[in-house]
Amino acid sequence: MKKILFTLALVVAAIANAQVLEVVSVEKIPTPENQDAKVAGIAPDGSYLLLTTSTNQGLQRFDLKSGENSVITEAAGAGYNAKITDDGKDVIYRETSFTPDHRRMQRLVRRTLASKSDVVILEPTRDLQGISVHRNTISFVNNSKVKKVAVNKTLQTEDMPVLSISNGQLMLTRGGNTVQLSPNGTDKSYIWPSVSPDMTHITYYVAGEGCYIAGLDGSNPQFVARQCRAAKWLDNRTLVAMADRDNGEVVTESSIVVYTIDGRHQTLTDKSLIAMYPYASADGKRIVFSTDQGEAYMINIK
Repeated sequence: MKKILFTLALVVAAIANAQVLEVVSVEKIPTPENQDAKVAGIAPDGSYLLLTTSTNQGLQRFDLKSGENSVITEAAGAGYNAKITDDGKDVIYRETSFTPDHRRMQRLVRRTLASKSDVVILEPTRDLQGISVHRNTISFVNNSKVKKVAVNKTLQTEDMPVLSISNGQLMLTRGGNTVQLSPNGTDKSYIWPSVSPDMTHITYYVAGEGCYIAGLDGSNPQFVARQCRAAKWLDNRTLVAMADRDNGEVVTESSIVVYTIDGRHQTLTDKSLIAMYPYASADGKRIVFSTDQGEAYMINIK
């Protein structure tokens, strides 16, 4: 991919912190100009991005080598928590619709990128909660019940944990059973849950408090930081997130940060960009993020 911009100040900022990662470069990705664009994911091998809008309207595939941008869907809600299979060949997304009496419904769809063919995994429902994709199997929770769908012909037998939010509470579905975790108490509101790649830890955000890490069963919750929002696992011990601030109306500053389970942290971008909503490739070598101007950047890690 042609390097459009190398932001030296961003790398200097990373080195100035307690170093967790070795940043090689920070590049602006030449995505189509659209101030409302937002990164919604990166392929496991880092070959393409998923793009959506600030309201998660539609989904596009941007090829990082060719620069080709193709539309996957224009459906409302498609950019929210979209998933990519481990081989990068399929994308799983939601389609949001409303009934005549204004009830919100969600349909789950799998798009095979090569053939541009769609398969409806779940017909419109009001109760779609969490989604997990591992190897060749899609697991999703609907009305607190888990269902598995094979991407190819063989269904994975391994039991995959699926985190979801129900009425503001953190839920875990495993072994066909859904239980309420809510490690910090049921008087809290939870968002941004994520399971570590080795399935031993979870991260989540408690509204008004900050980001936490806990065991898969919700045990031993440990506070990470208040400014560690929309956290995702970079590897089994490291979170990548955004540290953002606003004036009550708009985000005024935001940086990409990493935190480790043992308490180390590092800021990867400086205040020259409002950097938000990071995603990491499966190999942990690339972090992509959006800016408030609809731009996309990639942090390359050694």
